[in-house]
Amino acid sequence: MPDSLDFLPEKDYNEEKKAGPVMKNLSNYLETSYTAFQAVENAKKLLEEHGFEELFENASFSLKAGGKYFVIRGGSAIIAFTVGAGSKCKIVASHTDSPCLKLKENPVMSASKFQKLNVEPYGGGIWYSFFDRPLKLAGRLIKEEAGKLVAQNFVSDFCVTIPSLAVHMQRDVNDKFAPNPQVDLLPLLGMDEIEFSKRLGEPIAYDLFAASAEKPFESGANGEFLSSPRIDNLSSVYSSLVALATEEVQSGICMAACLDSEEVGSRTLQGAGSDFLRSTLLKIFSARGLSECEMLSMLRSSLLISLDNAHSLHPNHPEKCDPTNTPTLGGGIVIKGHAGGAYTTDALTSAIVKKIFDRANVRYQCFFNRSDMRSGSTLGAISLSEIGIPSVDLGLAQLAMHSAVETMAKSDFEELLKGLNAFYRSEIEISGNCVEIK
Repeated sequence: MPDSLDFLPEKDYNEEKKAGPVMKNLSNYLETSYTAFQAVENAKKLLEEHGFEELFENASFSLKAGGKYFVIRGGSAIIAFTVGAGSKCKIVASHTDSPCLKLKENPVMSASKFQKLNVEPYGGGIWYSFFDRPLKLAGRLIKEEAGKLVAQNFVSDFCVTIPSLAVHMQRDVNDKFAPNPQVDLLPLLGMDEIEFSKRLGEPIAYDLFAASAEKPFESGANGEFLSSPRIDNLSSVYSSLVALATEEVQSGICMAACLDSEEVGSRTLQGAGSDFLRSTLLKIFSARGLSECEMLSMLRSSLLISLDNAHSLHPNHPEKCDPTNTPTLGGGIVIKGHAGGAYTTDALTSAIVKKIFDRANVRYQCFFNRSDMRSGSTLGAISLSEIGIPSVDLGLAQLAMHSAVETMAKSDFEELLKGLNAFYRSEIEISGNCVEIK
């Protein structure tokens, strides 16, 4: 990991003159957060720079009015929150992981003089986009130190790549190519014999991934786009942390919950399907002298934003979009809906965020899938299986979701920061089917 904290936000980021540094900070976060472990490590630095105090799950919480805190689970999920007057919750939930290739145990394989790595897909990537690109090995190592097992984050000081098979050897490659994960997706490690374990410092075990190391870059004739690895969903993670960290402590519990494992179903100890969010809320309410019953009552009057990106209209394939709900890059924050519950938005929660955004002059647009296409899903619906709270699905419009390099509009990220700050500042009173927003 670099020593620089250039991904830390300017506190007055929303001034027009700071638009450049904002995107530079986001780009640095996207570039250096190769896996969920690095994303959380960078998030911790950001939060500590802004006065947040770390709490630990194996102890009860001691909180003070106006306090700012965070708690980490498994090194790859982090929940940050501030404590204001009152106990209603304003939660933004996003995910720290992105599609990449996970190293198996005993990963080194030989082919003539070549050494390659045995990997398996993590998530649903556009795997052909990972060919012929720089990839870093990153994640965490488990080592023994002074008789104890210690987890250490790791990023390789070298790159690997997955070489394409030349067109002369597969003449139909441009007609149809579906990479075989066990044959085609194995990164080239080097030549001759490589003592891989020694290069890692002799770990006992590891969670390591081959992740895109492509540097973020501006694209478009006017530099209006940002193209980068991991825009889905680290742009959501970073925006929620920046909005929380740079905002004055507001009423109630304002929270950014950055959870792992969404790309593989969220059913892990640190995913949205775990008890991480619920147990953190329980500890917060207990520290404030409130019972679980009181917490459940408060949650029914609270709001959760499930923040995960959405598909923009593709300029080469406009036919893939719904005919009347077609978000585009530069159109503002996307509000996502789905009849089958893939997204948590309903009419009431949609109306709440529209009202908040209208008051703050934040641009927004709506997304629905074509009715004849399968919908994706987000961590929001899984989170609701653990806590009962009104919820809405939002995100940024982007192109090439799950590619090694994705694309978004820079102006949309600025709208998202404005919208999340407006959300944290709002007083939302939900009573049955009646809502008052102050």
